[in-house]
Amino acid sequence: MSPDLAGLDQAAIIPLTMETDAKRLSRERFGKYAANYVASRTHAAGADIDRIVELVGEHPDWEALDIATGGGHTALAVAPHVAHVVATDLTAAMLAAAQEFIVSQGAENVDFQLADAEALPFPPGSFDLVTCRIAPHHFPHPERFVAEVARVLRPGGLFVLQDQIVPEDKAAADYITDIERRRDPSHQRALSVEEWKRLLAGAGLALETAESFEKQPRLERWVADQEGSAQDLADLRRLLSQAPPVVQEWTHPKDLDGPEATFVIRHGVFSARKPGNPPSL
Repeated sequence: MSPDLAGLDQAAIIPLTMETDAKRLSRERFGKYAANYVASRTHAAGADIDRIVELVGEHPDWEALDIATGGGHTALAVAPHVAHVVATDLTAAMLAAAQEFIVSQGAENVDFQLADAEALPFPPGSFDLVTCRIAPHHFPHPERFVAEVARVLRPGGLFVLQDQIVPEDKAAADYITDIERRRDPSHQRALSVEEWKRLLAGAGLALETAESFEKQPRLERWVADQEGSAQDLADLRRLLSQAPPVVQEWTHPKDLDGPEATFVIRHGVFSARKPGNPPSL
């Protein structure tokens, strides 16, 4: 297992050329709420994580990389189906929390490393599998992230991605981004299905599956998970209630005046493969 991570000097590990205000903000917030992400029901389980495992399949000789592991739930779910997983995250406190959680679950084939998703510290062709779940909406340059995934994959390697998605309509997408940022300022933006398809193709990855599904959080709990204020909650109720029709159709807000208020966050699950045949052993 990896050494203790909580006290590491992140500035010495994350390339200075890749450092941005967005990444500093992400490190601050994910460090502050690390325990919340480990405990999060949205991140810990669900049909979406089961689908990722199904897409991965059984490959006892595969080397896997989980990018922006957060609470470590995806790395833990994939670990029984591959030889080895490297779980990475930009935030030392988040990675330490993931390590503590994964070790407590008895997994012995997972290592942990600080890494920037847009500048991965691995040689080309290091992994048979790369996963990334519910994280890229925090990345300031998703095209760099996808290019890095393609670089570190071996020929024939598989990339499985899950993240929030937004409508193609730019005004609607921007409105949804504003909703997300009122709750979590480290949110950059989610992409549409077609944007993800273009990025994957541009990095030379061949799309195999593109699926979508809905999650329906309770608004009060969703805001409380980021320690939002009463004013934050009121602002979000207003934004959802006054949203344009295309946003209303996308988010389906319900019972916005009461404690059981809900809305929909849509996610996409994509799998794509790096062309070529894996090297013979």
